[in-house]
Amino acid sequence: MNAPVRKTDLSAAITLPIEGMSCASCVGRVEKALKAVPGVETVSVNLATERASLTTSGTVDHAKLVEAVEDVGYSVPTKPASSTSFIELLVEGMTCASCVGRVERALRAVPGVTQAAVNLATERATIKGSADVTNLIAAIEDAGYEAKAIGATAPGEIEDDEAGRAKRKEAERRELTRDFAIAAILTAPVFLLEMGSHLIPGVHGLIAETIGMQWSWYIQLALTTLVLFVPGIRFYQKGLPALLHLAPDMNSLVAVGSLAAYGYSLVATFAPGLLPSGTINVYFEAAAVIVTLILLGRLLEARAKGRTSEAIKRLVNLQAKTARVRRDGKAIDLPIDSVVSGDIVEVRPGERVPVDGELIEGESYVDESMITGEPIPVLKTAGSEVVSGTVNQKGAFALRATAVGGDTVLSQIIRMVEEAQGSKLPIQAMVDKVTMWFVPAVMVVATATFAAWFYFGPSPALTFALVNAVAVLIIACPCAMGLATPTSIMVGTGRGAELGVLFRKGEALQLLKDASVVAVDKTGTLTEGKPALTDLELAAGFDRSDVLSLVATVEAKSEHPIARAIVEAAASENLVLPDVSNFESVTGFGVRAQAGGKRIEIGADRFMAELGLDVACFSATAERLGNQGKSPLYVAIDGRLAAIIAVADPIKETTPAAIKAMHDLGLKVAMITGDNARTAKAIAARLGIDEVVAEVLPDGKVEAVRRLKRQYGKVAFVGDGINDAPALAEADVGLAIGTGTDIAIEAADVVLMSGSLQGVPNAISLSKATIGNIRQNLFWAFAYNTALIPVAAGALYPAFGILLSPVFAAGAMALSSVFVLGNALRLRRFKVVD
Repeated sequence: MNAPVRKTDLSAAITLPIEGMSCASCVGRVEKALKAVPGVETVSVNLATERASLTTSGTVDHAKLVEAVEDVGYSVPTKPASSTSFIELLVEGMTCASCVGRVERALRAVPGVTQAAVNLATERATIKGSADVTNLIAAIEDAGYEAKAIGATAPGEIEDDEAGRAKRKEAERRELTRDFAIAAILTAPVFLLEMGSHLIPGVHGLIAETIGMQWSWYIQLALTTLVLFVPGIRFYQKGLPALLHLAPDMNSLVAVGSLAAYGYSLVATFAPGLLPSGTINVYFEAAAVIVTLILLGRLLEARAKGRTSEAIKRLVNLQAKTARVRRDGKAIDLPIDSVVSGDIVEVRPGERVPVDGELIEGESYVDESMITGEPIPVLKTAGSEVVSGTVNQKGAFALRATAVGGDTVLSQIIRMVEEAQGSKLPIQAMVDKVTMWFVPAVMVVATATFAAWFYFGPSPALTFALVNAVAVLIIACPCAMGLATPTSIMVGTGRGAELGVLFRKGEALQLLKDASVVAVDKTGTLTEGKPALTDLELAAGFDRSDVLSLVATVEAKSEHPIARAIVEAAASENLVLPDVSNFESVTGFGVRAQAGGKRIEIGADRFMAELGLDVACFSATAERLGNQGKSPLYVAIDGRLAAIIAVADPIKETTPAAIKAMHDLGLKVAMITGDNARTAKAIAARLGIDEVVAEVLPDGKVEAVRRLKRQYGKVAFVGDGINDAPALAEADVGLAIGTGTDIAIEAADVVLMSGSLQGVPNAISLSKATIGNIRQNLFWAFAYNTALIPVAAGALYPAFGILLSPVFAAGAMALSSVFVLGNALRLRRFKVVD
C-alpha cells in the first residue's frame, strides 16, 4: 500500500483502523510493531474495535505507522472498516466440526480474506475482507461443499431467504426420510438373516436347511450393496474425496468403517481362501446397520435443527405482506416492498403495522409485545411513533412512513438475532482446536487398534482387529462436538429476542454471566427520563383541580421542563385553563401572573417569605420531598398559601423489582449519573443501590466504569443516552435501553427492547443458562468420545470380555448428536426472572 506522506503532530490523537487481527497474539504483534516507530510513546490496540490508539512524543510519519502494521502481516484501510465489508455465504453439505474446520481453512486461504467464521447450526459462513464472492464460493466448492451468497436486508428479502432456506431444509428432511426408509427396509432382512441365529435358537439350522448359508450371504450382499450405494452413497461421495485430500471428516469415518466391514465380508463370500482359518465370517449386517442408524441420526438431527431457528421464522412472520397506501387520492393495497418513506399508510383494526411511521390521523391501542415484551397495548395518538410488526387493536389510523425495508426496527432486530446466532463465542476456540486434529487422531487410533488386535489378539485375530477398528471409526464421529456450541447459541439468542433481549454481539452471551457489578445510568434507565408532577398537597379550603388549572395556566408561559411537566399533568386530567395576563418572571424567586381573575404566585420558600407567607404548615412534606431529592415549589393564590408541589423524574415501576432481582443473582448495583449528588443518593437509598457516583461528565462515567472493574471485576453498564455511549463501550458488556438513542444502541453489546431494567437480570440469567447448556453439551460430546473410544478399541476385553459391536457404536454415535440438540432445545423453555 503506497500511503501518502503525512506528518502527525504531537497534539493530535492518533487512531488507526487495523484489519486482519484475529486473536490476542495479533494485538501483541501490532502493538510491538507500532511502539518501534520513532516518536511513538504508547500504543493500545483493541481487538473488538480493530483500532490502535497512539500517543507520541513528537512528529510522526503516518506512512511509517502504516508500514509498521503491514510489515507484521496486517493492513490499515484508508477508512475504518464497516459492516459492509462482511460477506455472508450459505454453505451446504457440512455434517460435523471437521467440515467447519475445512471450510474455514479454505476461506482463510483466499487472498483478501482477513476473517472467516463458519457456523454448523446456521450453515453460514461470515467472511471479512476484500475477497471476491466468486473466489470464496470456488474455494468452498474445491473443499467439497456447496455455497451461495446471501445478503438480505429488506424484510421481503429476509423472508425470501428464510423461505428458500426452509424449502431446502424441508427437501433435505424429505430426502433423509426417504433414504432412511429405504435403508431400513433393505437392512431388516440382512439383520434377521445374520443376527437371527444369535437371537433365536433354531434360525441358523432353518436357514442352512432351506436356502443354505452361502445363499444367505449372497442375499445379504445384494441387499447391503443397495443400502451402501443407494441411500448411503452420500457418505462415500463426500468422505472418500476428503480422505484423499488428507482432510478426513465424519463422512470419512463412516465410509472407511462401513467399507471395511463390507470389503471383508466380500472376501469371505467369494475368496475365503485368502483369509486365515477360523476368520471366515461376514459382517454385511454391520455395514448396513451402520449406514441405516447414521441416516436415522441425520434425520433426527435435521428435524431438531429446524426447531433451533424458529425464533427467526417467527420474527419474519411478523412482517406484513402488503400495505394499504394512499396514492393519487385513493387507498390501494401494495406489496410491502413497494412502500417508500413518506407514503401515507392506512392501518385497519386487527392488522399488523406494515412499516415504521408516525401517526397523523386517528388513534388506537397497539400491541407492542413483539418489540418490548410488555403485554399491555399502548395508546397511540397523532404524533406517536409506531413500529412495523406490531398489532393494531380496535381503532383505525393513518401513518406517515418513516422507515421501510431494511431500515425498519423489525428488520434490524432480525439482523441482530442472525448475527448473534452466527457468531462464535470464546469457548468455541477450544472446540475448534480439538476438532481440527480429532478425526485424523481417530484414524490413527483405529489403525493402532487394528494392528494391536491383529498381532496380539486372540484367534481369530483378523476378525477381532476388523470389528474393533470399525467400532472405533464409527463411535468417534465429531458431530456432537460441532453442534454443542452453535445450537445453544441459536436457541438462547432466539429465546432472548422473544423476551425483548437482543444480543448484538455473541461474545456478550458468554461474558455477561461473569459480571460482578451492574452499573446503571439514572435518567431514562432507572427513571422515566421525563419530568412529571409527582406531588401536589393542598392547604385547607382549596380544590385540587382549581389549583392545578391555575398553576398550569401560569406555567404554560414558561419553557422550563418543570413548567411543561405541570402543564402536561393538567392536560392529562382534561382541565380547562383560564385566560392569563400580566405574566412576570421574578429572577431567583419564581413567577407571578393574573389567571382566572386571581393573582397567582409560584416559587421557592424564599419567594413565599418575600410575600410574607409562612410555609411551616408544609414543613413535614417539604422535608420528605427533600429526602427524596425533590425540590418543592409553593403556590400562593390571592395572597394565601394554597399548595406545595414537586416535579421530578419518576422512577419506572419495574425498577425496584429489577434491582431486587439483580441482588438475588448476587450482583452489586452501582448508579453512575451526571445528576446532583443529593438527588442521586436519595434515589439510591429508595432502591437499595449499593454504590453511587454522581455529578460526572461522560468521560467521568468511563473512569467510574474502570474503577469498578478494578474493584469488583467484570462490569455490565446499562444506559440509554448519547452521553452513555463511551461507558457502554468501556464496560465488559454494554446494555442499551432500546427506547434510548441510536448512538447508545450502536455502542452496546446487548439491547433491551422493552426499556425496562428488568431486562438486565433476564439477560444475565439467560447468559448463565445458555453457557451452562453449552458446557453440558461439550461435556457430553467430549466425555462420550473419551469414554467410548477406548471401549470400542477393546480396552475392557482383557478384564471383562466386553467388546463394542460396530452396530451399537453407530447407534450411540447417532444418539449423541440428538442428545446435544435436545439439550439445547431446553433453552426454549427459559423463564424470565421474577
